[in-house]
This record gives sequence, structure tokens and C-alpha cells, in this order.
Amino acid sequence: MPQPIIIMAGTPAWGETVIARLSAEYQILQIAQPGSYMKTLIEQRVAAVLIDGTAPDWDKWTSIPKSSPATRRIPLLLISDDADTRAQASKQGADMALAIADLLANPLAVIAPIARVLTPEYLAELDCQCQEALPPLAIEGVAKFNAGEYYAQHDLFEEQWATMTTPVRDLYRAILQVGVAYFQIQRGNYRGALKMLQRSVQWLVILPDVCQGVDVKQLRDDSFAVRAELERLGETHFADFDQTLIKPLVLIKS
Repeated sequence: MPQPIIIMAGTPAWGETVIARLSAEYQILQIAQPGSYMKTLIEQRVAAVLIDGTAPDWDKWTSIPKSSPATRRIPLLLISDDADTRAQASKQGADMALAIADLLANPLAVIAPIARVLTPEYLAELDCQCQEALPPLAIEGVAKFNAGEYYAQHDLFEEQWATMTTPVRDLYRAILQVGVAYFQIQRGNYRGALKMLQRSVQWLVILPDVCQGVDVKQLRDDSFAVRAELERLGETHFADFDQTLIKPLVLIKS
């Protein structure tokens, strides 16, 4: 199982110490500028973010993730020795604010209780359930999706999702969110489409390449291609979007 990812936002003086003490448990990605920040948060399964509270733009590092449903549940820890900065942190989106000494005393003890990490038990259960057959309601949802009836597919997959309490429900949530994005494209709603595609990534990246016969890898690749094109065009040129990029779900027969 890959190591959970911790983002280190900014270039803190305490960075090397924390990397050395967390590297056995986590993969640390350091981002110095906010430009690629949101893209990384969306496309990686991030367990937590450590933010350099001495950076002049620390408030951007905390507020940006909270601006989108795709990233707002990622725990954000602001690290600063300035009491006023720590006091302002929660108003700007930080989930926790610590002095540098409090972090360095035991970084793992600080991170582990709040890190957003999938347990081996969860992944094993998901893998087991992905070997099962697609339920009848979901099969109907696939048919609606592939017929371009994206509003109807949403209702079917949402009903299937609501009946489940186990990890495989993320399969249905991922599909319905991609379908809703395609529905928004049909309606000419650029922002709605982009938002739903961003939200779907957090579920698509944790699913196996094939789950209950659904070719998740293909759905992942297709929806990522649609999102990349929307981002390239921007809202101004949304009318030029190539509709042939919207592909049907693929079912793999065992």
C-alpha cells in the first residue's frame, strides 16, 4: 500500500526536521508556490497539509482547500510561533494551529490522529466487494449513463449508494458525480461541471482499476481528460468543448 501523502505548504525552516521524522510513515510533498497547490490536492489522496505560518501568504494556503467540496475535508495544520497568526488560523480555514515546538516535539503524534488515511482493513473490504457482481439498480444506472441520460443515472446510483454502508458505495458515488458533471456540460454550466469532476477524483483514486465489472481505470482516464480540457478552455471558451471526449462506462465481463 502506498504511503499516505502529507503536503508541506511553503518553505518552513522546520521542514527538513519534519520530513526526516515523518518519512517512514508518510510521503512528503513540498509545494513552494500556490500555483500547483489545488491541482495536487485534487489529484492526490492527501492525508493532511502542514502550512508554514511565517509565509506572508499563509492565509491562501489555508483558505484555498476549503473553497472546494473536493478538498475541504483535508486536515490543515498551521504552524507558527506567532500567537496572533494562530488565533486567526481557524477563521482562514485551518483545522489546527500549533507552535513550532509543539509540532517538533513529536510530529507523528500530532499528525496521526487527524490524518485522512485509508486503513488496510478498509482497502481489503473494498477489494473484496469489488469482486462481487454489479447490483441490478447499478446496472440500470450504467444503462442510463451510457444512453446519455445523466440526470436519471444520478437518481439510480444515489439510491444504490444510500442502501450501502460499506466501502464499495464509493464506486456508485464516483460514477454519479462524473455523470452529473456530464449533465452540467449538456446544460452549458461550466462551473458546475468542473466542480463535480473535481469532487469525483477523491473517490476515483481510491477504487481498484476494475470494481464490480466497471472499468474504473477507463472512467478515471476519461473523466480526467474531460476535466483537463475544461481547465484548458476556461469558461470563456467553454462553447468550444469537444463533446466526443464524453465517453460511456465500460463493463468488463469476467
